[in-house]
Parts: sequence; structure tokens; C-alpha cells
Amino acid sequence: MKRTYLWLVAGALAASVAGVGWHAATLQAGAPQGAGGTEIQVLPPIPAQAGSDAVRPVVVELFTSQGCSSCPPADRLLGELAGQPGVIALAHHVDYWDYIGWKDPFARPDATVRQRLYSQNLGLRFVYTPQIVIDGWMDVVGSRRTEVVQGVNTARSAAEHLVIEIDSSSTGTRVIIPAGDAPAEGATVWLAIFDDEQRTQIERGENSGLELIDSHVVREFVSLGTWEGAAMELPVDLASAIDQGRGGCAIIVQEGRAGRILGAAMMKLGGAPS
Repeated sequence: MKRTYLWLVAGALAASVAGVGWHAATLQAGAPQGAGGTEIQVLPPIPAQAGSDAVRPVVVELFTSQGCSSCPPADRLLGELAGQPGVIALAHHVDYWDYIGWKDPFARPDATVRQRLYSQNLGLRFVYTPQIVIDGWMDVVGSRRTEVVQGVNTARSAAEHLVIEIDSSSTGTRVIIPAGDAPAEGATVWLAIFDDEQRTQIERGENSGLELIDSHVVREFVSLGTWEGAAMELPVDLASAIDQGRGGCAIIVQEGRAGRILGAAMMKLGGAPS
């Protein structure tokens, strides 16, 4: 029997609009506002802590596109974060850059919807790539290594609040959520299915000629239900993901549909991407 633990944590709602040097699109039209790039600064890795349960999981969601020339540095940074203990790194590929010469094979319309919901909740005027949202309440330009690492450490310092168990056995997988204090509007329990790594030779568009390496590429992102404070168990069907060779899955418990993340857990599936 394999068991993974999910920590629900308290957090404060905050937002910051940072700097320039990214692709931006208006919420109304989704049209590009500019292009640019920022170099990743050299920083030591986020320090590991002894024991997997000693590290409170922090969710780092990158909104990116293979059609965006500013995104490869952020993609590389997410790849580094994906290897850090206590970091659940997820790459959401948006579809609104597909028209500029290269159609991202991993773009999902629901990723664009999720990013727009975040932008509305965080009070941002634009959606842009590369954008990182940390634990649902912190907005950072995805290629700004210093700010991303500082954001992860800030989120990690939040107090642990509730423990959730993901139980995987021969009879199936289930998420076990005990009773606790839930937000007034309830919390959505999300399931993210991702590939460990994808390598793509880009033939057209802004990144033409490059081989892009994308880590933890989200292929499915679905709601399992709503947690309203009462103890509950949710079955998780991973058979299709395993058959398709997906690399892992993550459970995210989030205030509303795009509010602060109360907790998260990740489980490896051990597949090869297809």
C-alpha cells in the first residue's frame, strides 16, 4: 500500500504585479502587448529538509507556451523546482499564443481559463506568459528566479492546518479528507495529471530551431468534488493515466476554484510520456 500525505495550510490573500519583460495579453481580447526576456539569476537551490513529511508542499503553477520566446527560461526554472522536495511544480500550457506560428501540442483551453480566473482574483489587468502563481495567492514573473524562490519560501512558512491522506492500494486510490474548517464557499479538490518531461523540436514561430524541454506538463486538470468541512473520501481513477504512461498526479485543495491553495500532495505514477 502506498500512502502520500496532503497538508492543508492557512494563507493570506495577496497579489503583486511585477516588472516587465514578458508576453502579456488583455483579459478582454487576449491579444499580445509585447515581448521580451529576462535572464535567470543564479541562486542556491531551495534547501531540502529531512523526511518528506517535514516539508510542507507548495504548489508552483507556471503558465507558459511553446510559442512564447520569453518562456524557455521559466520552463527551465520549473524543471529545477520539480526536483525540489516539498515543491509541486505544474506547467499549464495556454493556447492563446498558438496563432503566432507554432501550435503548442500541450496547450489546453482550460489552462487559459484557469489563468484568467487567477488574474481576476489577484486583481491583475492582464494575463501574461511566463507567469507563476504560488499557492494560489502570489503572482510572480516566471523567469525571475530570485522572486520565485523567495515566494516558495514565504509560502512554505505558512502554518500547517489539516492533514489529508491519499491512499493507494490494489483496490484503487482514494483521497481521505478529515473534518476541518473550510472556506465559506467551500474548497475545490483538483486532480492534475502530468508528464514528467516532454522534449519538442520547434519548427516555426518565435522559438523556431530550439528543442524545448518541458517538465511536469499538465495533461488533465479536473475537479473531484468540493470539500465543505465535513470528513469525506473521494475515489481517484488513475487507470487511464497509468495506461497512457503519465508521470504523476497531484491533488490540490483550493479555496473556491482559483483562490488560495489550502494544501496539495503529489504521487508519482512512473510512466513514460506519450
